[in-house]
Amino acid sequence: MQTGHLIATKLSCRFHQCVKLLTFAENITEMVRSMTGYGKAECLLPDSKIIIEIRSLNGKNADISIKSSLIPRDKEMAVRQHIAKELQRGNIDLFATMEQNATAQAKQINKEIFDNYLAQIKELGFTECTDTILQTILKMPDVVDVKKQEMTEESWNSLEQAIHNAVAAINDFRAKEGEILYNDVTSRVALIESFVAEVEKFEASRVEAVKERIKARIDELGITPDANRLEQEIVFYVEKLDINEEKVRLRQHCKYFMETINTEPYPGKKLGFIAQEMGREINTMGSKANHAEIQKWVVRMKDELEKIKEQSLNIL
Repeated sequence: MQTGHLIATKLSCRFHQCVKLLTFAENITEMVRSMTGYGKAECLLPDSKIIIEIRSLNGKNADISIKSSLIPRDKEMAVRQHIAKELQRGNIDLFATMEQNATAQAKQINKEIFDNYLAQIKELGFTECTDTILQTILKMPDVVDVKKQEMTEESWNSLEQAIHNAVAAINDFRAKEGEILYNDVTSRVALIESFVAEVEKFEASRVEAVKERIKARIDELGITPDANRLEQEIVFYVEKLDINEEKVRLRQHCKYFMETINTEPYPGKKLGFIAQEMGREINTMGSKANHAEIQKWVVRMKDELEKIKEQSLNIL
């Protein structure tokens, strides 16, 4: 009985671990979001429609710009706080435009002011009211009354919900872009790790080539050095060209990059720092390589790393 209970307990634990791993795998790409995005929503009012559009590009901080006079001044702070909370970071622009319906578009002509302008024009010697004069008068200040719509509490509630819907839409857009970014940068990190393995294939031949070059140079000079001293100098020279530490650190940085992008909700800034550290190890490896084939793989690493850095700038 005890053995059966123990087996059942272990199976249950493994099942829950598998569920956690599957859930984690499903949520990995959801964690990564792009800072580039677009969201749109509409708000229907009694005599008009307000269209909310939000656009964002990458940025170091949350730089929010509200480019509309339709948002009441006393409500701007709440709008900014909501956008900053939901979108976190980026150069973010909010646009709000109004489309009035047919009844609201009908404007009233102020007859008293119109007649006053017309009388003044007749005094100047223009006795007939031609189409040109009519159009000119209609363009004069205060002739046409524009009916201003007041923002009631009910209207604001509807507009605020539209803003929230637009923010949700841009978040969905960012999540989809984030999935593309995730797949791109992680595949490039994997490539860099595979290139390190390619470099290792040439290390043994590289050391032998260095030894042969030193001995060939000594033969050219026609000297006979002490064998022990020569061996010591060769070992010292080869150690200066050793890239094992750089390979180990580069692999550690690649591993840390993957841990960060898989576990942190907003990894963008940290990924940029990790990429810089990866670059240092790659550059040092290249300066020590002293081998044509290894240099080729180092150049490929640099190429992939530059693309990782570029893409990381867009990761939230």
